[in-house]
Amino acid sequence: MTAASAVEAVFRIESARIIAGVARIVRDVGIAEELAQDALVAALEQWPESGVPDNPGAWLMATAKHRAIDLVRRRETYARKLAEMGRDLETVSGEPDPGAADPDRIDDDLLRLIFTSCHPVLSTDARIALTLRLLGGLTTGEIARAFLTTEPAVAQRIVRAKRALGRAGVPFEVPYGPERAARLGSVLEVIYLVFNEGYAATAGDDWLRPGLCEDALRLARVLAGLMPGEAEVHGLAALLELQASRTAARTGPDGAPVLLAGQNRARWDRLLIRRGYAALLRASETAAETGQAMGPYALQAAIAACHARAARYDDTDWAAIAALYDRLAALTPSPVVELNRAVAVSMAEGPAAALALVDALAADPALKAYHLLPSVRGDLLERMGRTDEARAEFVRAAELTRNERERALLLDRAGR
Repeated sequence: MTAASAVEAVFRIESARIIAGVARIVRDVGIAEELAQDALVAALEQWPESGVPDNPGAWLMATAKHRAIDLVRRRETYARKLAEMGRDLETVSGEPDPGAADPDRIDDDLLRLIFTSCHPVLSTDARIALTLRLLGGLTTGEIARAFLTTEPAVAQRIVRAKRALGRAGVPFEVPYGPERAARLGSVLEVIYLVFNEGYAATAGDDWLRPGLCEDALRLARVLAGLMPGEAEVHGLAALLELQASRTAARTGPDGAPVLLAGQNRARWDRLLIRRGYAALLRASETAAETGQAMGPYALQAAIAACHARAARYDDTDWAAIAALYDRLAALTPSPVVELNRAVAVSMAEGPAAALALVDALAADPALKAYHLLPSVRGDLLERMGRTDEARAEFVRAAELTRNERERALLLDRAGR
C-alpha cells in the first residue's frame, strides 16, 4: 500500500472522530471539517517522505487539533482561552503524539457530532447528507450517486446545513433532560432513513444499494456503543442487523427483486441474525431496567425476528406478527403501519379479512401516491381469485413506483 492510499484509508476510518475532536475546540462543524481536511493534506505531503506513523489516526487528530488551536489563538486572546483549552494545549503542544488520544473523550466528542449533525433545526434531507458526510466519511459524489441527485446539489445542501447550524447557534453538546429524547429520535430517524434507502431504493435502476445499508448499520452500532442505556438505540441496531441479514437473498442473479416468500433462507446471514437477536435482547433488558416501554424500532425488530426464526416462509408466526403490528400501531399510528398490519392479518386470517382493512386505507391522503397500497391490494385480490381486478392494481402500482426494478416486477405480476 502506498503512503497516499494509506492516508485515504485511515482518513476514511478516522474522519468522524477527527472532526468531532476538533469541533469541540472550534465549536463549528463546518470549520472542524475544513481543519480535518487540512490535516489530510498535511499527511499527503509528509507521509510519502517520512513514512506512515505507527498510529496514523492519532497523528491526523493531533495535526488537526494543532490547526484548531492556532485558529482559536488568532480569534481569541490566549489568556481567555487558556483555562478552557488547557488540556488540548498540553495534548497537541509540540509534535503530534500518537499516544495522546483519550478514547473516552473521543467517544464523547463523537456523540456530540452525531447529535449536532442530526439536529431538528435541519431538514430531513440536510440531516441525512450532513450525517453521511461527517460521520459516514462519504464524499459529496458518493452521496449524490446513492440518492440519485447531482453532486452540486448535495454540496449545496451540506453548505446550507452548516450555515443553518451556525445561524441557530446550535451548541456542540449532547442534550440532556426532556430534550434528549426528542433529539435522539431525530438521530435514530436519520440512520433508519439511510438504511431504508439502501434496502429498498425509492428510485433508479437498482433495487438495493448495499453501501447505504452498511453505512447505516455501522452508525447504528457506533451509537449503541456510545449510548448503552438507551433501549431504542439497541432496538434500531437490532432491526437493521436483522433486515440486513436478508440482503443476499433479496435479489436474483440479474438484480431483479426477490420477495420474502420466494427468498432462499439459506442465503440469510446467520451472523447478522445472531447479532440482531443479541441487540433485541439488550433493548428488552434495557427497557426493563429503565422502566421504558418497547419503542417502535424495537417492535419492528421483534417483527423481523419472527421472520428470522421461521425456517420456511410457511412456518412464519403471522399471528404474532399481527399482534406486534397492533402494538406498533397503538404506539405510532400510521397508515403505512396499518397497511403492513393488513398484510400480516391476510396471512393469519386470510385475504378477505385483510381486504376490508386495505380498502379502509384507500381514502387516506398519505397513501394516495404510495405504490405499495395497490400492490398489496393486488396481492389480496389475486389470492381471492379476482384476477382482472388484481391485474389493474399491479399496473397502478407499477405506474406509481419510481424504481425500475420494482416496476418490472409489478408489471410481470400483472402479466401473469
